[in-house]
Amino acid sequence: MLTGVQLKEAILSGAANIKNQRARVDELNVFPVPDGDTGTNMSMTIGNAVGELSALTRPAVGETARVAANALLRGARGNSGVILSLLFRGIAKSLKGKEEASGQDLAEAMRLGVKMAYGAVMNPTEGTILTVARLAAEAAARSEESDPIAMVALLTEEMERALELTPTMLPVLKKSGVVDAGGFGLVTIFKGMLLGLQGEPIKAETEQKPLRESLVMSPVDAAAEYDGEITFTYCTEFIVMKDENARDALALRAFLETIGDSAVVVDADDIIKVHVHTDHPGRAIEEGLTFGQLTKLKIENMREQHETRKKNNESRRQDDDYRPVSEDTAYGFVAVAAGAGLHALFADLGVNRMVSGGQTMNPSTDDILKAVQSVPAKTVFVLPNNKNIIMAAEQAAKLADRKVCVLQSRTIPQGIAAMLAFDPEGSLEENQIAMTHALDRVGTGQITFAARDSDFDGHKIKQGELLALENGKLAFTERDLTRTLIRLTRGLLRRDSSFVTVISGSDVTDRQAEQDVEALRQKLGDRVDVTLLSGGQPVYYYLISVE
Repeated sequence: MLTGVQLKEAILSGAANIKNQRARVDELNVFPVPDGDTGTNMSMTIGNAVGELSALTRPAVGETARVAANALLRGARGNSGVILSLLFRGIAKSLKGKEEASGQDLAEAMRLGVKMAYGAVMNPTEGTILTVARLAAEAAARSEESDPIAMVALLTEEMERALELTPTMLPVLKKSGVVDAGGFGLVTIFKGMLLGLQGEPIKAETEQKPLRESLVMSPVDAAAEYDGEITFTYCTEFIVMKDENARDALALRAFLETIGDSAVVVDADDIIKVHVHTDHPGRAIEEGLTFGQLTKLKIENMREQHETRKKNNESRRQDDDYRPVSEDTAYGFVAVAAGAGLHALFADLGVNRMVSGGQTMNPSTDDILKAVQSVPAKTVFVLPNNKNIIMAAEQAAKLADRKVCVLQSRTIPQGIAAMLAFDPEGSLEENQIAMTHALDRVGTGQITFAARDSDFDGHKIKQGELLALENGKLAFTERDLTRTLIRLTRGLLRRDSSFVTVISGSDVTDRQAEQDVEALRQKLGDRVDVTLLSGGQPVYYYLISVE
């Protein structure tokens, strides 16, 4: 029979093994963007349980499983980390109340873990970590093995066998000549667990803490991102109900840019949604009136607002950020992004709390949960702004003590579009529909670089080449940043496109960004309005939003 102490030592050994091998797992990521995060996410997820497990003395097997599962759930990062946490959650549920576990108990625990992991994924893809876990669980269910160590050996062996099959299920793996990274990570953990049970536990290698783990992933008060100089005093917003003969909204945006900055003009059928920072809100309103009647006007003094929020932020930090729900606050917002400029932009659009994170540093379930519970609203909208963060956000929503609506925003431009579509007077259902529809109306371009040589989707990619992503898919590779920006933006334009927003990253100087955007304007001509914003995001030289 398997004791709680044995299970504890097994999980600690598995955590050490994935930590030691995470670079190998990261390198299996097919797409050569500089994230390589599968191994890192899985290591950080199970690593979150190390401290709590180490503190246990003589636990029952059910207690060990419970402590591990809870820690993994809170520490889950990225899709692979969330799936790993759900496997352990099912295992813990199956072993609940047990002092010891037999081989058959472990087989049933694995079956339930796989069921919970599959249940959390809307459209499961075979050839991934899910397949590796499922085939192993099915083999265990067919076995009559009663010895628990032999059962873990069987599970590990079947996982390795299933892992070798993943390239036959996913063509992209076969073409790249690799197995699935998440599946390899799971095998690595179970190999470590088996060695721990066999009396040869893996010890974590001493290493310098990498930058990613040293990053603070805790919630950030969005207003704190205004610590730099505020150029214009008034944040001015309103909606124009267009006249029948209203002029092109491009003209309104052009005017607003002469009296301020951060101008955002969204032309949607019979209304124009307007946002601008200016010292002359009256002039913005007067110009808006020439396009139609105005509604939902809002003018806020950003300097005054900033000071108030700074004080509120300090008081929040004194009591661990938690805020009970206020019946007077209907809606609140949490968004994930990296870069001071993006944090400030989302704050300006109404986001209450930011979680630092993105492509190379996926925040944990607990990071998102803390942010949600620091917003005293009856309903909190969460904008993950990255496809690899959505599952962690959904797990955080299940743990929160208030209603949480996770929007499926996969990019920063989609998150911005969703915030612009929010109507404070609308119902929850109305806003869910409007904000979700807004995600589909924006085209997203991203420019980054190849972290390694690769052959992906017909593209032979050399390390250091620029990668142009069109709505998440690789469009082409290039060597020149200006040419990449122009070509990618052109590819995103549709017949009805009117606005292009270019968000520069931390690795692009202001001068270079201005030169690149001016070259883009020359190529696109007058039919499209191009705006440059400084986002300060890492990894991506430019983010491009096309509406």
